[in-house]
Amino acid sequence: MNILDAIGHTALVPLRRVVPAGAAEIFVKLEWENPTGSMKDRMARAVIERAEADGRLRPGGTVVEYTGGSTGTSLALVCAAKGYRIRIVTSEAFSQEKRDHMAALGAELTLVPSEGGRTTKKLILDMIERARELSREPNTFWTDQLNNADTITGYYALAEEIWTQMDGRVDAFVHSVGTGASSRGVATVLKQRNARVRTAVVEPAESAVLSGGQPGPHKIEGVGIGYLPPLWEPSVIDEIIPVSTDDAKAMARRLARDEGLFAGTSSGANVVAAIRLAQRLGPGARVVTLLCDSGLKYLSTDVYRAAP
Repeated sequence: MNILDAIGHTALVPLRRVVPAGAAEIFVKLEWENPTGSMKDRMARAVIERAEADGRLRPGGTVVEYTGGSTGTSLALVCAAKGYRIRIVTSEAFSQEKRDHMAALGAELTLVPSEGGRTTKKLILDMIERARELSREPNTFWTDQLNNADTITGYYALAEEIWTQMDGRVDAFVHSVGTGASSRGVATVLKQRNARVRTAVVEPAESAVLSGGQPGPHKIEGVGIGYLPPLWEPSVIDEIIPVSTDDAKAMARRLARDEGLFAGTSSGANVVAAIRLAQRLGPGARVVTLLCDSGLKYLSTDVYRAAP
């Protein structure tokens, strides 16, 4: 057994105090229980192990990726456990904790400057291009998360866990979109289990491109890349719910104060959207969403420093 065997099998708990009266029940999956404090550990292990299996990654090789931090931290964990060098392209737009965590696990960081510390389409494209340059070096495997379908399969087990923990009584699943892999992976499996499960995805209201809006800067880390993700698959999605950065941050703070659940901004956005859907579904329905990562990754940001 090693650290990678600790990935998955996270707890699922009901929300008690933030859900309004007359709404459906909402359950949250505590993905911070994964080793790096993020759901991305699931994807990182799947991507690396599939690349090993088909020879894209060989002993002594180097892994390269562009990331806001959680994917990079998860890849750094897997590479540390397996003995690979890892080079990460990221930015000061993402929290210091994430950068420090990646470096602590052995990642070599390349920083790409942002526009005022915000996530924009230009920043993502600049990071991708820098990773592309690094990937041209010999014996290098570029995970390329936005285009790598292996990321989707990493979340099938997450869906099976949800189904089992809910005893098959799932009426809706809600989750935010970054690469689109996690929402697609979970939605695919849940709909195979029960085609009537309603799946809703969340995006930043300031950059609501999935809803047909224009891209714009926002501060919900890890989601809303400013253009349609290549892995986006609308056939398994029933609706799109835009949530503002301010609402996402406010809910993250409420979850900590009122529920004892210490999570990041995208988790706050997930719960905001889940509540909106739960109010429409009404009593008797059951909604599941994800707390994607730990609030410990955001202590240097304004999420937990802002006034309540």
